[in-house]
Amino acid sequence: MRTPSLRRPRTRLFAATTLALAALSLTACNSGASGIRDAGAAPARDASSTTDATPGPAAGPGGPADAKDPAGKGSATTATEKRGTAADPHVADRRVPCTAANTRITAAPVQRPLDHLLLTVTNTGSTLCDLPGYPIVRFEHAQSVPPVIEDTKPQAVVSLRPGAQGYAGVVLSAGDGSGGAGYSARSLQIGFPGTDAMADAVLRARAVHVDDALRVTYWQSDPADALD
Repeated sequence: MRTPSLRRPRTRLFAATTLALAALSLTACNSGASGIRDAGAAPARDASSTTDATPGPAAGPGGPADAKDPAGKGSATTATEKRGTAADPHVADRRVPCTAANTRITAAPVQRPLDHLLLTVTNTGSTLCDLPGYPIVRFEHAQSVPPVIEDTKPQAVVSLRPGAQGYAGVVLSAGDGSGGAGYSARSLQIGFPGTDAMADAVLRARAVHVDDALRVTYWQSDPADALD
């Protein structure tokens, strides 16, 4: 009768011990699984935070910035360059012909060579102007314009910046009488190729003597070349 009573406690103790070990094992497994989930969630939160803190391309007035110019600076630079180009009076593609409307002309006798007149044209416009060819000289009472001295042609067309000057020489007479009797002129006008408009030149003399030897030079950038 005592033998059965001794076996029951051992069986109960063994069963209780087995249940306790199983509970501890289950607790350990649950704790490990929870730790793995937390470790995996942390990088996801960090990645989201970094993305929010990094600024994207700046949006311009008309929408997102150009992918080639994320800072949006290219358009501003281009606008500045365009303004600078438009404001520069010396840009080649903005040049215009020199005419009676954008120049002032004076005509003055010189001591050397004798019987020569120096024409000085000043660009009174706001942009570069070109002086192609030679001046069309029309003295008072003249029936025709004088021919040009061909060997005075410059290598390039003379161009004048605003305020700059160009020059041409006028051979008034032969000086030895070979040009005929001639006449006295108190005024003259200057014309330019490509236009019929004539400009009144300021003659710095009361009158000049003109005969059939009348000739002109091409426009020059140096007065010495106009009188050579």
